[in-house]
Amino acid sequence: MSDREKKLVTLFGLAAFVLVNFFGISWFQGQKHKVERDLAKAKNEVVSAEAAAGSFDTVYDQMKWLNDKTPSPKAGQLVGTELETYASNQATTNGLQVMKRDLKPNDETGKYFHRAKVQYKVTGNEDALYRWLDRLQMPDQFKAVTFLRLTPDPKEDTKIEATVDIEQWYVPLIDGAAPTPEEAPEAGEDADATPTPGATPTPGPEAPSAPATEATPAPTPENLQPPGTE
Repeated sequence: MSDREKKLVTLFGLAAFVLVNFFGISWFQGQKHKVERDLAKAKNEVVSAEAAAGSFDTVYDQMKWLNDKTPSPKAGQLVGTELETYASNQATTNGLQVMKRDLKPNDETGKYFHRAKVQYKVTGNEDALYRWLDRLQMPDQFKAVTFLRLTPDPKEDTKIEATVDIEQWYVPLIDGAAPTPEEAPEAGEDADATPTPGATPTPGPEAPSAPATEATPAPTPENLQPPGTE
């Protein structure tokens, strides 16, 4: 083999060596990045699993409560009518004057629950108003006061005007299924449920001359979703 041929062989060998190293290093870096991504993903999954395990008791209690208290499916129109009748009866029983009531369209955007809503404007004594609000805040029956505005009565300084939104969550009736009748509590019954933690509290005593206030909306059953359905 001549010197020229030896030089060509050497040159080709060096070129092959460089190419092999270049592709080998590129492959190695790609594998390294893949391993790093897999490791980061695994760490995130471990953190999520630990967080889920830490909140298991709380989530389990919420799911158990929801399973025990979820009402039977019912037609939305019937729920709205029953809610309006119940709230009106309670207002009358507690000596409040209903100045205005408005049955709003049902909110049917929820995945698991729909909502019926009635807006009231009432006036009356402070004690009577708070008793009425207490009868409307019934988490066990999925009823809640989601909006509240208090203003002094312009005609009588011993009374308060209140604008109240009352909502009830219900399971929508599937087409073709027969509705399950449920009796609404009688007007004279005592409250049979204490609001669960996180529900909108009943407003404390407030002088009739106090400025208008608004209540923070109560948590909804839509927030309670079964694990794995996110």
